Amino acid sequence: MTNQIQLTAENIQQVLGDTSQEKLVALSFYSAQSPECQEQASILQGIAQQYQQHLVVATLDCDTQQALAGQLAQQIGLQALPTLVLLKEGAPVDMLPGPQSEVQIKEALQKHLPQPQDMLLQQAKDALMVQNHNEAFKLAKQAYDIDSNNSRIKLVLADICIQIHKLDDAKALLETIGLVEQDAYYNNIKAKLELAEQAQDSPEIQALQQTVDNEPENLEAKVNLAVALNEAGKKEDALATLFKVLNKDLNFGDAKKSYLDIIASLPEGDALAAQYRRKLYSILY
Repeated sequence: MTNQIQLTAENIQQVLGDTSQEKLVALSFYSAQSPECQEQASILQGIAQQYQQHLVVATLDCDTQQALAGQLAQQIGLQALPTLVLLKEGAPVDMLPGPQSEVQIKEALQKHLPQPQDMLLQQAKDALMVQNHNEAFKLAKQAYDIDSNNSRIKLVLADICIQIHKLDDAKALLETIGLVEQDAYYNNIKAKLELAEQAQDSPEIQALQQTVDNEPENLEAKVNLAVALNEAGKKEDALATLFKVLNKDLNFGDAKKSYLDIIASLPEGDALAAQYRRKLYSILY
């Protein structure tokens, strides 16, 4: 659904009432006879595409909607074309009379739009909803880098970390949540973390580890242990175990494929992926 609309008598109540309750509305008074209006319309088109989730650009053509334009112009005290009126929750919050540059419009919008970290966090939640965990992690991490003291960002990032088996990171984030901020969402994530940690020490992994301890030269046992460790989310331990196998025999079974698959499963830019990619290169070349 587009966030650029033409304002008419039929949709004005919907746009200036209901829509402005959910999003910031930029009401543009426009005339095709004005070169300044045409130039500003082009700028607004680009801005609308950049803020699709949080902004609606509603253009009122003062040439074709003269009665409506006259009524609104009288209400706001319109004195020039183009004029841009920002509305939030049904009320005007800012007015920019006369031609405005892209920079000027964006500066005015930033006062009323969600902050960059809030938009990134929402995008992370959207990615999480469709099970795109690595994209969700990247976006939530960007939000965290902007505002590392925001408890909601930390909780969402911790939730994502659990789902991509970065349990140490999730635990570290939860430990920074103050008592006052430990709400139902916090308790839910904490419970998820405890279950994930229990799965990391399953009887199967204990038995496989015992086999490796008893037979240190058994490369097949090490590969089996690495597979189980990876499935339990212990990716670093799995990579370390597989690297020991590859260091002994670079072409042993599916060890190299499993190693590369684990690296590929890590989020873009993950330090662990870079570390173990370098380790592999050190024995390849």
